[in-house]
Amino acid sequence: MPTLRRLALPVLIAYLWVTMTLFGAIVLETFMLYPNIFADPPASLELTMEFLAVTGPSDFFPPLGFTVWVLGAATLVLTWRLPTARWWVLLSLAMFVLEGVVSMLYFWPRNDIMFIEGSAVHSAEYLRQVASEFTTWHARSRMVFNTIAAVAAFIACLRLHRHNLVTASAAERSPGVLTGEQ
Repeated sequence: MPTLRRLALPVLIAYLWVTMTLFGAIVLETFMLYPNIFADPPASLELTMEFLAVTGPSDFFPPLGFTVWVLGAATLVLTWRLPTARWWVLLSLAMFVLEGVVSMLYFWPRNDIMFIEGSAVHSAEYLRQVASEFTTWHARSRMVFNTIAAVAAFIACLRLHRHNLVTASAAERSPGVLTGEQ
């Protein structure tokens, strides 16, 4: 078990790194890409499809989201016996799972309407309505979920690091007490 405890901090740091990468990407997408993508639907949606012809958010976010789920689950297992970090990891992971479920159930169908079916299937007015719903709920859900997840992961990392420092300090003051040797 001591080996698993030693793995907790490096795995949590990897989880935090991927979390912050995902958070940064969501912030960039929200404040730099979305104002352009949704500026004037359906024309801006068609321009976006031309611009993102090679690769786009659908190529980037699902694999990164899956990675954050896997690292979050591993971090949760490794920090389970440390409640000061465990609850923050659980909160962070829960936010990512909620964000993923909301994306699959709410945002992905709207992406299909706007970017797959587009004006060939839907009226300009309907595309404007879907774009408005998308941007409104993106800010209210994805940004909130990702912000909470990032802050919670950061706090978990601080809590685990503090726990490790306190444990190491106690071990130096009383050798053998924490390991059962005296």
